[in-house]
Order: sequence, then C-alpha cells, then structure tokens
Amino acid sequence: MRIVLSNLPPDHADAIATALVQERLAACVNLLPVTSVYRWEGAICRDPEVTALIKVRADGVDALRERLLELHPYDLPEIVVIPVQATGSLTAYIDWVRTES
Repeated sequence: MRIVLSNLPPDHADAIATALVQERLAACVNLLPVTSVYRWEGAICRDPEVTALIKVRADGVDALRERLLELHPYDLPEIVVIPVQATGSLTAYIDWVRTES
C-alpha cells in the first residue's frame, strides 16, 4: 500500500478525488484544507489548497500518477509517494485498499 500526497486547488479537489475513486485508481482520498506558502517563479506565494491523501495499492501507483497528471490543473503538480509500513498497520485496512483500488 502507498499513500500519494498531492495538493489541489479547492475548486478541483472533489472532482479529482471522486474520479480517482470511481475509476478504482484509489481506494480512498482524504481531502484536507490547508494554506500553502511556497516559492514559484521567483515569487513567494500563499494560497488555499486542499491536501489529498490518496490510498492506493503499491502496484497501482503508476496508473494513479498518470491519471492524476491528466486531471490536475497545475503546471507542476505535487505527487509524492509514501510507502506504508505493514508492521503496525491494520492488516484489514491494507487488504481493503488492495481490494478497492
């Protein structure tokens, strides 16, 4: 299992999350409102965004990334893959993610 982290514009977040789950590219997407402070093209920016925590099978990351790149409106979207440690995690949840994505 992997968690894919991506920040989305608030007006696109729900549609992107829904598409990923409907297309079985993700088992679950948590959407968290945040404020991002970052440097872009030489300027310091401060924008509202939605952090998506996307749960996916390890072997589904490539397909998820490709679709997320198609759906995401940013020129350079954040896509960071975080491995989930099976030891200590709830096995039934990891099994559910494998079944649903």
